[in-house]
Amino acid sequence: MQPFLQAAALAPGLVPASIPSPDWSGFDIPLPWGTLRIHAYALCILAGIIVGLWLTSVRWAKRGAPEGSVWDIVIWAIPLGIIGGRLYHVVSSPDAYFGPGFDGTGDLSLIPQIWRGGLGIWGAVVLGAVGAWIGCRRSGVKLSAFVDAAAPGLLLAQAVGRWGNYFNQELFGGPTTLPWGLQVDADNPNFPAGMPADTLFHPTFLYESLWNLAGVLILLALDRRFHFRRSRLFWLYAMYYTLGRVWIEAMRIDDAEQITIFGITTRLNVWTSIFVFLAALIAFILLGLKGRPDPDTVYLPGHEPVGDSTERPDAGTVIEVRDPDAVVSDSDSRGNLPDNQSGSRRASDPTEEAEAAPAGSKPGPDATAAGHSGSTATGSASEAGSGK
Repeated sequence: MQPFLQAAALAPGLVPASIPSPDWSGFDIPLPWGTLRIHAYALCILAGIIVGLWLTSVRWAKRGAPEGSVWDIVIWAIPLGIIGGRLYHVVSSPDAYFGPGFDGTGDLSLIPQIWRGGLGIWGAVVLGAVGAWIGCRRSGVKLSAFVDAAAPGLLLAQAVGRWGNYFNQELFGGPTTLPWGLQVDADNPNFPAGMPADTLFHPTFLYESLWNLAGVLILLALDRRFHFRRSRLFWLYAMYYTLGRVWIEAMRIDDAEQITIFGITTRLNVWTSIFVFLAALIAFILLGLKGRPDPDTVYLPGHEPVGDSTERPDAGTVIEVRDPDAVVSDSDSRGNLPDNQSGSRRASDPTEEAEAAPAGSKPGPDATAAGHSGSTATGSASEAGSGK
């Protein structure tokens, strides 16, 4: 009991009173003409892309998608997503680039400097979806199937990428006295003017990262239970993310575009999250009324794989391709088909036997047998053709 009491007494001293500011933000690679700076922010974004791709590729393969198609899709989605994310950030926080009130005092050269931070998720999702659509069309698969497979991976990528804001000491919340308050260097350009140097701030990057990680587990559990299709899991992702983004965004104190709607003035990202949540909710409900697609396949019509009795995992659809040689499988039946070389029928044709027989005479047993054989072969070929 005594050791337990001693450990309990020491416990408060072991818990940090705050989250320290980072003392590392990247490293330099020496080059013959200078140095190449590798920023921690970029490494976090890259790490998020890697883990998100890993989870997406695992889920995509389980849906029975063509091997390697995930790379054909993301080669379009990732670059366009980064461009879209940057453009959204510039529009939602324009002062640094165009000056307050677009007075021209900003620095336009900062726009391509992504390593300084600033990627808006909704711009990334919109243009990233355009890139994914291009990749899906080229691969012959459905965009709706791909975004369902990618939704948990996208949320995982955001959870990891958010740590880039920590290393850049940006996008934090208001002052707090909580034990997990975030330290920000007083000489950092993002430190709010007029506040004491020892002020702690809400670590909104951490809140969002934890929210997203919990969302990954929730999406995976719900999809395993309900097997969402028609992009419904993606819209569920959108609802979950925006639900958390509203309260997290409202805590931030960095400069952002303010929008007034219905007499309420708040950050553009807050309004965007509200409208995206409502749109995602409507889409989720409407798509649910359609039920599951039939057939349940990731392939676009006309792009299904060809093979004998192919069954795609988790799809429940079987594609059976009949052997064309099975229509005529024996030499006897082949013998009763028209002679393509001479354009005439064979002697076993009952029509010719009837024409060759003298008037008033009855066909012999051989002719009857031949006629019976011909009619059987014709019937079997007709039945096989109708079952194609």
